[in-house]
Amino acid sequence: MNEPLAYRVRPKTLEEYVGQEHVLGKDKILYRTIKADRLSSLILFGPPGCGKTSLAQVISETTKYKFYKINAVTAGVADIKAVIEETKNYMLNPTGKAILFIDEIHRFNKLQQDALLPYVENGTIILIGATTENPYFEVNKALISRSMVVKLEPLTQDDIFKVLKMALTKKEGLGEYNIKIEDETLEKLSNISGGDVRTALNALEIATLTTSMNENGEIVLTDEILQNCVQTKKAVFDKSGDSHYDNISAFIKSMRGSDPDAVLFYLARALHGGEDPMFLARRIVICASEDVGLANPNALVVANAAMQAVHMVGMPEARIILAEAAVYVANSKKSNATYLGIDKALEDVSSKDTGTIPMHIRNAPAEGMKNLGYSIGYKYPHDFPGHVVDQQYLPDKMLGTKYYVPDENVKNIE
Repeated sequence: MNEPLAYRVRPKTLEEYVGQEHVLGKDKILYRTIKADRLSSLILFGPPGCGKTSLAQVISETTKYKFYKINAVTAGVADIKAVIEETKNYMLNPTGKAILFIDEIHRFNKLQQDALLPYVENGTIILIGATTENPYFEVNKALISRSMVVKLEPLTQDDIFKVLKMALTKKEGLGEYNIKIEDETLEKLSNISGGDVRTALNALEIATLTTSMNENGEIVLTDEILQNCVQTKKAVFDKSGDSHYDNISAFIKSMRGSDPDAVLFYLARALHGGEDPMFLARRIVICASEDVGLANPNALVVANAAMQAVHMVGMPEARIILAEAAVYVANSKKSNATYLGIDKALEDVSSKDTGTIPMHIRNAPAEGMKNLGYSIGYKYPHDFPGHVVDQQYLPDKMLGTKYYVPDENVKNIE
């Protein structure tokens, strides 16, 4: 048994597959198409250890079609062509069809992905691509349009617990070892694995192989032993991948939604995952202007000062500065009146005939321009009571247009 435990206990049937009920429940289309062997091309994406390769393994065991597997890290166009040629050879493959599983398909460049397209389109190849990246960013749009895109979620703690219990009893797993472990310990291992069943299985195998038997011939696995084998709880975060965008989106929406606890959680998640502190600081500045706005103009001052401080101080102390600014923005009253106003004005100037600037507020820097009407009739506001005067500023065609509509959180200056 030289293969890792995670490899040895992979499911061979849909009944053995654990998790992903949202797409593999018995009433779901993916379950029915696999059972009926009527699969169309498929793109599976989700975090590491969520079961993408295991699902491909199940399909390989249930399909009548020839099944090929390549890894995009090591394969190229020549490997794709070899699969195509063998598939089209009636002596080698009477069906004239094959399923091609490409692990880490996002690693294929455009040329390599384009090489697949004609054969996916004509049905020679049923493609199953697996990726940890969002395929809408990383996979050829033509391939996407011809495939069912399925998002797999991190496995739940209960799912991982079930897989660990099965691994302890299966002969090809750890069934031949006399292991003593409490369910509570397995539950803790399931929890600290961060939704990655491969991490949990690797930890269980390492713990088993490195723990000596007691006088009763038992391998006793404790919380401490398993904790040491996992080291630290994994954060499902890749600063260059899809989770980067999900996390920063959650961070911004938590600030906008005035939830300081969620703000600190997503900030910690980003920092733990290696996010650039200056990137986070810029997001706080944007939120201070876009979402807080004139409800608390000081938020922009605080956010901008924090960005400068982060630049000067750096990590690890920058975490404190970021936290202070983010929580201040989260706790501030919110108004997006100026944000909506400028966007509406930009839409008008880019899509309408908005007329001409009134002559009385135009500039007249050169002698003789006033003779043409430039600046004639302009009323200087400071010459009037309250430093305000009633005069036209918008072009004739835009008179009556409202861009700035203050809400209840904005205090107008009297």
